[in-house]
Amino acid sequence: AAVSQDDLANIIYNFGEERASRKIARWIVEKREAGTPITTTFELADLVRRAVKTNPKDKTHPATRTFQALRIAVNHELDILEKFISDSVDLLKTNGVLAVITFHSLEDRIVKHAFQRHAGRCQCPPRIPQCICGAAKRVEILTRKPVLPSMAEQNDNPRSRSAKLRACRKLER
Repeated sequence: AAVSQDDLANIIYNFGEERASRKIARWIVEKREAGTPITTTFELADLVRRAVKTNPKDKTHPATRTFQALRIAVNHELDILEKFISDSVDLLKTNGVLAVITFHSLEDRIVKHAFQRHAGRCQCPPRIPQCICGAAKRVEILTRKPVLPSMAEQNDNPRSRSAKLRACRKLER
């Protein structure tokens, strides 16, 4: 089923954090409505490259965020990540460690908040008088801030540049 222009723009903006999401979505829908829908990844990458103003110093391809957004939406990755963390904490033995490496801010935010919730920090908005988020002190967060790759590691493995490691340890019941 075809996704509406607004829904597509929201997916690209929310999951890809792409500022040109409206323009990209409009161009995609215009091609679809003209009877020449995009059928290959190369066509989509080219369309996004033409739609997005890029900084010549930027190391990433302009279509990276769009492809990320579509992948996350299609695979329901953020919902699955949230459930994975919760299930993993349930399955850990006392003093067991859960370590998660994320590669973009959306994933990292989910891991950070899930760890905080499992460490007993309420995630409810301040205006709600009683906690309804289910925060319970089940883990100790081992990484106050995420562990980032060193410059040496980034030189050896350029893909590691956006990696962030967070870890927690399960407490006794």
